[in-house]
Formats: sequence, structure tokens, C-alpha cells
Amino acid sequence: MIELKNLSKTFSTPDGSLEALKDINFTVKDGEIFGIIGMSGAGKSTLVRCINLLERPTSGSVIVDGVDLGALPGKELRKIRRDITMIFQGFNLLMQRTCLENVCFPLELEGMRGKEAKKRALELLKIVGLSDKANAYPAQLSGGQQQRVAIARALATNPKVLLCDEATSALDPKTTKSILALLKDINQRLGITVIIITHQMSVIEEICDRVAILEDGEIVEQGEVSRIFSSPQSQAAKHLVFPDGEDALAERSGTQDVLRVVFNGSGSTDTPLIAQMAVEIGVAANILYASTKTADNRAFGSMLLSFPKDGVTAGRAAEYLRKFDGITVEEVL
Repeated sequence: MIELKNLSKTFSTPDGSLEALKDINFTVKDGEIFGIIGMSGAGKSTLVRCINLLERPTSGSVIVDGVDLGALPGKELRKIRRDITMIFQGFNLLMQRTCLENVCFPLELEGMRGKEAKKRALELLKIVGLSDKANAYPAQLSGGQQQRVAIARALATNPKVLLCDEATSALDPKTTKSILALLKDINQRLGITVIIITHQMSVIEEICDRVAILEDGEIVEQGEVSRIFSSPQSQAAKHLVFPDGEDALAERSGTQDVLRVVFNGSGSTDTPLIAQMAVEIGVAANILYASTKTADNRAFGSMLLSFPKDGVTAGRAAEYLRKFDGITVEEVL
């Protein structure tokens, strides 16, 4: 288990002190996939580097399995760092080495003999689906394949924790989805705790169990991903969960009442809910905006519905829609 307690980081700059992180507190449970999300400049990269003490916090503690990393001498800290490996947006592969040699590299640093290191590296390349690319060089691979090699290399020391710093930001959506599926498989198959650093809510939605939202160096909201998606409380969470311009559409609706309907795994994908509502209770809605998708026959996403501002119709619609599992309804003010 990883615990961050009252962690802060201040940098000295020519213009004075810069507070990059302010009183960060959260816990990552063993074996879970935990997301940290925020826009550029929120402090994400500084935070992930503080987790393994590549960046020393100005104050506060990083505790791994009950051990305060900041209190360890260098040799013991380096030993624990082998249990916490990282992958990056830029892959950071050695271009003059083959895929096999890249994966062997950390094993060689550990003192593992060549034949044994090669055997282990081939096993890891098989796990990431690149057995046939062992003798290829990084320049001969696609971006997604290079990231798979980087993941195999990160797994070489049998880590307990894998830190992913914007690991899919340089990839197209299809490749991103395949890398996330690989990370989820590794998490489930090997029991490795995964911490995802990203600015993309779609990544959090796809893979994470819980999420912390970082804004201006502070955690403004954290919890189960399903809860954050269905009922974001902070302004930062609302901006991340709901697409840009949704609130502006609500404002332009003028004198109408507006409801935001969030589908968080609703099983009502085969039911035309809005049309059914009109038939069953005689309430017709104007759809201002809709962004939903179906996964495993369950609906995810949100929509904005407007109704006459009569103090009754929107309330009746909300009462009706709330009867369905996986649907959250709130008034947009």
C-alpha cells in the first residue's frame, strides 16, 4: 500500500518560490489501478516523481508498505525503488539496442547473467505480445509497440508498482485502448499495482478503479471512478467529466429548466428512454446535447434535456429517470 501524507513540494525560481504540490493526501491500495488526472501545469509529473522519491518532497511523507521512504538511507531507498518502476510518454528506449537488449538492460544492471537475462526478457516480450520483435530495433516499431517494449522493460525487476506518466498521450485512440487493455491484463495477471497519470478522462474511465483530481497542485476531489463520473462535486471534476461547452448550452437554453442526465453503466441501452418517458408520463424533452456510448451492453456518458420552466415538468422527468439503475439526474443551474 502507498500512502501520501501531507505531501508538499516547493521549487525555488528566479521569481521566487513556486508551490507545485500542496498538502497532498491519498492512499493507493495493493493491486488496484489508481488514476491521477489534471490539466497541464496541475503538478502531475512532479507528484509521480515524488512517489518514488526521484523528486524529494519539501514536506510530508511517502509511505510504502509501512516504510517512510524519506527516512531511508540511499542504499535501502534504491532497493525499494526497484519495486516501483515507471513508463513514460516518450518510451525512453535505447535506440542502439534491440527490443530484447532493451528488456535485458535492467536485468544486466541487477547482475543477472546473459543467458538467464535473455530467457527472462523473452518471457516478458511474450507477455506484452512482441515475441516476434525480439531482434528488431525501436526505430522499426510503431509507437504502440515501443511502449509495449518499455512496459516489458519496466516489468523486468518484478516490481510491485508500475507508474505510468502520460504513457498513452503520444498514441492514437486505437493504440491507446490496446495499451490500456495490456496494463489491465498485467494488473490482473501479475497483481501489480498501477498508478496512471493522465490528462484524459477517457483513460481514467477505461481502466481505473479510483481517481484523484489534481488542480493547481491540490487534490480537489477523489473517490471511486463511478462516483466521480455520476456525481462530480468540484468544478475541476465537472470540467473533466462533462465535455466542453455543455454548461454553455444549458445557459443558452434561456427560460427553460435543464436537467443533466448521466449514464454510468445503465443497463437501459435497449430502451429509448426519452421516447418512453414521453409515452408513459406525457413529458417530452428537448435534447440540447448528448454524448453517450455503449460498452458491454451498458450505457456511459451524459446528455442535457430542457423542459418548459413551469416548476413541474422537469421534476416529473427527473423522478421518472431516477427509477433506472445507473442513471443520475441533476438540475443544471
